Amino acid sequence: MKAGQFDFATKKAVVNDVPIPEPGPNQVLIKVKSASLCHSDLMPDFRPEGPPRTMGHEGVGVITKLHPSVEGRDFKVGDHVGAGYFVDACFKCDGCLTHNMLCQTKTPRLQGFIADGFFAEYAIVEYENLAVLPKEVDLSRYAPVFCAGITAFHAVDSCELKPGEWLAVIGCGGLGQLATQYAKAMGLKVVGIDVNDTTLEVTKAQGADAIFNSRSNPNYVAELKKLTDGGAHAAAVFSDADAAYAHAPEVLRLRGLLMVVGLPKNPLKITAVDLCIGKYRIKGESTSIPQRMKKAVDFTVKHGILPEVEFRKLEELQDMIDEMTEGKATKRMAVVFD
Repeated sequence: MKAGQFDFATKKAVVNDVPIPEPGPNQVLIKVKSASLCHSDLMPDFRPEGPPRTMGHEGVGVITKLHPSVEGRDFKVGDHVGAGYFVDACFKCDGCLTHNMLCQTKTPRLQGFIADGFFAEYAIVEYENLAVLPKEVDLSRYAPVFCAGITAFHAVDSCELKPGEWLAVIGCGGLGQLATQYAKAMGLKVVGIDVNDTTLEVTKAQGADAIFNSRSNPNYVAELKKLTDGGAHAAAVFSDADAAYAHAPEVLRLRGLLMVVGLPKNPLKITAVDLCIGKYRIKGESTSIPQRMKKAVDFTVKHGILPEVEFRKLEELQDMIDEMTEGKATKRMAVVFD
């Protein structure tokens, strides 16, 4: 099969011919329909050096083979599925019930980083990571749901806002665009903040009530606070830029919630006194654990939420990486397999 792999010798993505893998205990083999690129795929700290490794931790497809240990469970050959991206976790300990990276009994590996991922014609998945999708959903556009979409849903849902309250979406790339759709489906008002006018227009088209370019508009905070009658009730930061976090508290009303999602290279600068006196609160979200996945997937299907996707060829994987690194990507980029 063809696989888009990271070559450590050249530090580039290449397409190699590799054997179709066989599922081991608790695993299934899926024929990948679509795999998408995420900003996390660009983080070298997650990818220790070694032989070429198949990239991608966002993928959907069709089950083609079950290991005997999976037979009799809630999955069968032919099921359309989306997948989480952990292998070798126990999925049951206190660590795994917090986040699978914290597994206390095994050594989990992340697909696309330490284990082979989804930029290939076939992929191995632990059955605990699977969610069955209705046959009518468009799998070609669903890959970003299984990381970006689930993360965005958790981020908005965990803000615990009431219909009519304001959510500031800071960073209006793929994650922020999905968060906008989820927020509008929950009855929230959304203000999008970014430095890219094209991304902001996409977010506006997806339902944002207002958009602000924080780079070109020096008065955006004052204008936002006037629009929202005091500031957003919550601000979810999907950007990995230090500046995004530095200015995020400014758009909040008193006792507003800062939702941490994007992963900047530098530690956040948090003023302890602001937290102590209750000026604002802080929470964080991620893709989280498989046990929380069903709520997000069911909501996505029910409300017909789909990411904005640009379809590319597997041979363009390095181009996709370059465009995302340079900040030129305005939508999620996905490879669709026949």
